[in-house]
Amino acid sequence: MDSPAPLSYVIYIAAPPEKVWDGFVSAESNRIIFAGAELDADWKPGGSIAWVGPGPESKPVKYVHGEVLRFEPPKVLQYTFAMGNSDNTSRATVELVPETEATKVTVTHDQWSKNDSAYTATADGWPRILSRLKTLIETGKTFKPH
Repeated sequence: MDSPAPLSYVIYIAAPPEKVWDGFVSAESNRIIFAGAELDADWKPGGSIAWVGPGPESKPVKYVHGEVLRFEPPKVLQYTFAMGNSDNTSRATVELVPETEATKVTVTHDQWSKNDSAYTATADGWPRILSRLKTLIETGKTFKPH
């Protein structure tokens, strides 16, 4: 069996790249988008990145963790991605390109392991995350996750 196909998403957000960038990297927007999960990141290549939230018995759990590969504000954010305690890592790349009245956001999530159980959840998660982020940036509020 081959590795799963890359996941790729393109959306347009009616805001300048700097504001969209902030939506991806600020602790506050991540807390809103991920329903209370805290973003803990060292924004430099080689730095760690993790979304941590309440788990069983209210103990903190790393939902997603990885390593920052590229950090080029407000153009490119790239990091490795592993869910939970998994050792399977993939790679997420967020690219922002200014347009006349919007920012083109391209997310490519690739380099999947053959047996990475996170693939299906991630394929479902990215459209939800991007929709919530777009709504938050454009309106100042968002909708609750499922």
